[in-house]
Amino acid sequence: MKIRVCLKDMVPYSPGKLKPGAIKLASNENPLGMSPMAADALKQSIGSVSLYPDGGCVKLKNALSKKHNLASANICVGNGSDEVLVLIAGAYIEPGDNAVTSQTTFSEYTFATKLFGGTMKYAPMADGCFQLDAIASLIDTKTKLVFLCNPNNPTGTSFSNDELRAFMKKVPKDTLIVLDEAYREYVDRSDFPDSISLLNEYDNVIILRTFSKIYGLAGLRVGYGIARPEIITDMEKTRAPFNVNSLAQAAACAALDDTDFVNKSRAVNREGKTYLYASFDKLGLKYYKTDANFILVYINQDCVAAFEKMMALGVTIRPLRSFGLNDAIRVTIGTPEQNEFFVRCLEKVLGK
Repeated sequence: MKIRVCLKDMVPYSPGKLKPGAIKLASNENPLGMSPMAADALKQSIGSVSLYPDGGCVKLKNALSKKHNLASANICVGNGSDEVLVLIAGAYIEPGDNAVTSQTTFSEYTFATKLFGGTMKYAPMADGCFQLDAIASLIDTKTKLVFLCNPNNPTGTSFSNDELRAFMKKVPKDTLIVLDEAYREYVDRSDFPDSISLLNEYDNVIILRTFSKIYGLAGLRVGYGIARPEIITDMEKTRAPFNVNSLAQAAACAALDDTDFVNKSRAVNREGKTYLYASFDKLGLKYYKTDANFILVYINQDCVAAFEKMMALGVTIRPLRSFGLNDAIRVTIGTPEQNEFFVRCLEKVLGK
């Protein structure tokens, strides 16, 4: 069989290593687990798995509509925000088109673009931050999509409301801006973009959110996009039926109402951030201040070798060689106990 040309150079996804019993601080998951209200919803819904799920995610869309003060026509639900990215690319990318993003950002933007025969252009990053002017300068007549991760994975940095609005004025109306806010709930800065309000002013923006991070439902795969109805309709044309299972829908609906769990998760993250900053300062390591639930830190040695040593000690982190950073790792902010164990292991690896 002859594979499509655009797939020839693509490499199948390779899951990270995980040592049984190791503390996992590699994938930006919630260290507190899932929302208790979501757990209860799962127990109550288990008897429905012999039936097909709601193919339109009606109840979940209604809950999201209420939360964001939008119509359900503004929302598309996917099997994780990864699928939503593929739906977007499937709706708008054709062979010969391109998309634009930054260096050192989430790799799924490139995957989704190449999957449909497009190419990706990368703007340089400076000190861990997006350079929005540089991104705008790469847009041409073939640019269908611009991907912005805010806060950015893996650097944890973010840009402000004013910076985003200035950027949007430079983007042609026929280029769709994909604003990925997977870590939005962890942000504390007061000038973070009010992205949903942009829908009142711009036709060419879609906001992505997920239940995988602060809501603790990574294993159930639920994400969603928010956009003008005409964009949602285009995406729905590329969506497979029954793409979000019934347990995931039930858990997501319940998690939306669990404000106590979200607030506790934010508090634990703030506490862990402060502890890890102090620990890295003590070790003399460079890192980026984060607006997410992870930290990028430079360890002054080969990151893959450090990853192997850390895993042998009982903790997994993310080496960032695939991002072109040979001496950096990304660590999820865990519970106090997990953070302390991680620092002890890191000290051993660094010979401190």
